[in-house]
Formats: sequence, structure tokens, C-alpha cells
Amino acid sequence: MATRAGATLLTRQSPHRPLPRADGETGWLVEFTAMASPCRIRLAGVADEAQAQALAQAAVDEVRRIEQRYSRYRSDSIVSRINAAAGSGRPVPVDAETAHLLDFADLLYRQSEGRFDLSSGVLRQAWDFKAARVPSETELARCRECIGWDRVVWTGEAIALPRAGMEIDFGGIGKEYAVDRAATLLLEAGVRSGLINLGGDLRVLGPHPDGRPWRLGVAHPRAPGAVALEWAVHDGALATSGDYERYFEQDGRRYCHILDPRTGWPVSHWQSVTVAAPSCLAAGALSTLAMLAGPQAPAFLQSQGVAYAALDPRGELVAPGLEPST
Repeated sequence: MATRAGATLLTRQSPHRPLPRADGETGWLVEFTAMASPCRIRLAGVADEAQAQALAQAAVDEVRRIEQRYSRYRSDSIVSRINAAAGSGRPVPVDAETAHLLDFADLLYRQSEGRFDLSSGVLRQAWDFKAARVPSETELARCRECIGWDRVVWTGEAIALPRAGMEIDFGGIGKEYAVDRAATLLLEAGVRSGLINLGGDLRVLGPHPDGRPWRLGVAHPRAPGAVALEWAVHDGALATSGDYERYFEQDGRRYCHILDPRTGWPVSHWQSVTVAAPSCLAAGALSTLAMLAGPQAPAFLQSQGVAYAALDPRGELVAPGLEPST
């Protein structure tokens, strides 16, 4: 089937091909790459191929729109405009969509006592996970001078970064937001059965047409290709944060990409935390905050009223009140 430039190929799903861990499924599958991640959108209960193609393409286009809008790699993105004005004293006006994300980041900063900080992306200047290099304290101190959401001037309509070298980075919530936006478009178009998977951030659009839940596999953080547990989901979102996505080991210690902005050092308690929530934005934020909270994560997640499953430092499953399929 021909597709236009930039589009993705929609193919009929084999009933024996799992997505991501289920059997006996039929429907339409679209696969593409966005936000440096492999992505899949699954549509079930849509009989017409042309309709399925149009629905999937609209969702893919929305994901790409968000990627372009909030990428720090594009000079024309709102993020680049904000960062370019750092230290100038000039507030940068933002639209309602960006204001919503900034308000959410502000809420996360306050709820996490500064552990989630939208301005902490500068730490990547010190940490090189490909080179497996531990930065010096001097390097980390230099980065910390440019971190501090509490120093950012955010009025609800405009934002100003007070110090040259400061920057914001939506990497911690951008992909999850894209999942929810794609889901919203599909739900508004009448889709009632399907699954969106952007690099492991998942949103279920409703159960299978016959009422069965989607069985979602959670990757094992210490066994590549293996599954730590399976989770049956009828609706809502599932997101996992862990110490295995980008990391290196040195002198018996694992250094992962989830960094505490207050110290500049990686988290070191949980192997992974998976959270179920109504939206992917909430699930992703809570799983990241739980990794940053360390031993206090269970109390924090219980206070939020969400189901979760975590692997502790020994790899043992902690999932109070939850009975995922294992």
C-alpha cells in the first residue's frame, strides 16, 4: 500500500504477533519512529482500511507536531526560543498549550520538593553515558548553578530564565504528553479499542472489542528482552521509569540517566517503577518522581492513590494492592 512521504505503513496485524505481549489479537498496526523511540499505534474494532489509515496518520502527525514544537534540537521550537533568551531579562510569551505544560512542571516541582526540575537538563553537559564517564564535582557544581525552577520567572503567560546558560527541557514529560494527545484525537474520532505505545509509554483506548483487557509487558531491568511482569489494562495509561534505559557501570556502581537536580547525581534505589494512571502524563511523572523519591516512593505513590509495581534494589517485586499477571 502506497503512503505519502513521512507517513508510516499500516499493515494487517498477524493474529499471532503480540503487542506488546498479548496473543490472539487482530487489528491494524502502525509503526514509526519519533522522539528517538520506536513507536506503535494499534487500532482494533476498525473494519475499514482507509479509515484505519486516516486515523493512524492523524495520530502520528500529532506526535510529530509535539516533537517539533518542544524539541530542544530545533532552533524554531518554543523551547529553543525560551532558552535563547536566558539571562536577557526578556520574558518569552507562550501559548495556552505550552502554559499548560509549564504549569504541570511547576506542580511537579512543588510536589517533589525540587526533585523534578524542568531546568535540570543542563546536567547532560556533565554526564556522558555513552562514554561511561563519571563527572567531577566541579563539573556538577557548574551545572547546578544553572538549575533552579524556583528562580525561573513564570507568570502563567510568559517565562524568563534569569541566568545565561539556564534552559528548560520537556524531555521528562514530552513523550507522555504526546501519547495523551494522540489518544485524545483517536477517542474524539470514535475509537474505543486500541493501544498507543511511544517508546514504552502506553495508553489504552479501551479493551479489546470482545471486552478482554490488553496484557502489557513490563521490561525486566536486569534481563534484556525478558518481562518482569504482565499487567492487564482495560483503559488508562501505564508508564515505567528505571535505571536501565541509559546507564553504565563503574567500580561496581550503576549510574543511570535519572538525575537528582539537587545533587546532580543519579538515583540509586529502585531498579524500576511502573505506575498506572488515567493519563500517560500522570503515570510518567509519578513513576519518575517515585524513582527520585528513593525509599519514600511507596508512601508517595500510595498518597497519590495510584496502582504501581516496583522492583527494589534486590530485584524483588513490590506491588501492594495490585495483582498483575506474572
